Amino acid sequence: MNDAKDSPDYLLVITILTLLTIGVVMVYSASAIWGEYKFDDGFFFVKRQLLFAGAGIAAMLVVMNVPYSAWQKYAKPLLFICFILLLAVLIPGVGLVRGGARSWIGVGAFSIQPSEFMKLGLIIFLSTYLASNQKYITSFKKGFLPALLLIFTAFGLIMLQPDLGTGVVLVLTCFVMLFVAGAKITHFLGLGILGIAGFLGLILSAPYRINRITAFLNPWEDPLGNGFQIIQSLYAIGPGGLMGLGLGQSLQKFFYLPEPHNDFIFAILAEELGFIGGTFLIMLFGLFLWRGIRVSLAAPDTFGSLLGLGIVGMVTLQIMINVSVVIGLIPVTGITLPFLSYGGSSLTLTLCSMGILLNISRYAKY
Repeated sequence: MNDAKDSPDYLLVITILTLLTIGVVMVYSASAIWGEYKFDDGFFFVKRQLLFAGAGIAAMLVVMNVPYSAWQKYAKPLLFICFILLLAVLIPGVGLVRGGARSWIGVGAFSIQPSEFMKLGLIIFLSTYLASNQKYITSFKKGFLPALLLIFTAFGLIMLQPDLGTGVVLVLTCFVMLFVAGAKITHFLGLGILGIAGFLGLILSAPYRINRITAFLNPWEDPLGNGFQIIQSLYAIGPGGLMGLGLGQSLQKFFYLPEPHNDFIFAILAEELGFIGGTFLIMLFGLFLWRGIRVSLAAPDTFGSLLGLGIVGMVTLQIMINVSVVIGLIPVTGITLPFLSYGGSSLTLTLCSMGILLNISRYAKY
């Protein structure tokens, strides 16, 4: 590998820090009333978000200076640790239950979400596997199937929590990587049929998922139940108009919209900053996607390209799913908005991923 450049992609750095800054401001705006109500401290959530952001930026700076090729060496042990954490979270007394899902390990508010680690761990391992076995990827038995078994093993453990949203992001990200690596379209077509059948099975096996589907199709049929979140989200976005009500002036955050500082933070942003604010945020996400793809394609080796595209794909898919939920295009999935939503594991791991991407940019040939 060639020597790294002195600096990473500056435009990508500026984009990441701008998104992070908007996120901290919006977490405070969306959460102040909830912090005051629950903890007598309007700064409760934003102080924690600043702590997470600070830890994430420190980790990003450290990882940015670690040659990305080093992750190839430790891909197997990292994935093994991720699987151990996914198994540990399922043990009663070890895993913490929140919102009906056993997805966290830790004590009280200071906890980690193993599924977030698995997303990055699997991207690193799959990049290593595909780079080493690219000549076999067109073979279903030798290349495609082993990767598939690994992906769905991770997906199955995540679904035992259950966490459909994170599982979907993980699977779709890995499929993007397989496609980019050269897997045959026919393999995906056959997998798609099985996937639809399996997805329907997952929906039918849990009544709350059926309720989310029906609420998505017609939320006003059950406005105080399953359709409540979608309706309140649309009530936030609609009045925002072109310019918004003004920063801090949201009405829906006053105990109308659940999770205003988390999954539905984009609705509060659209209410306060309007169509212009929402469009500006989407443009920043688009800028991140463009620079991320550019960096990945300019990486000096296949591993770097796949690793970068996997990270960019993971973040972009999560953005698309979250925004689609908030504006009512797809059913509620419980996916956070990268860089903006309140949360420790998600934000910290996202910034660690950015550190890897920025290190790749130091070797990129463009």
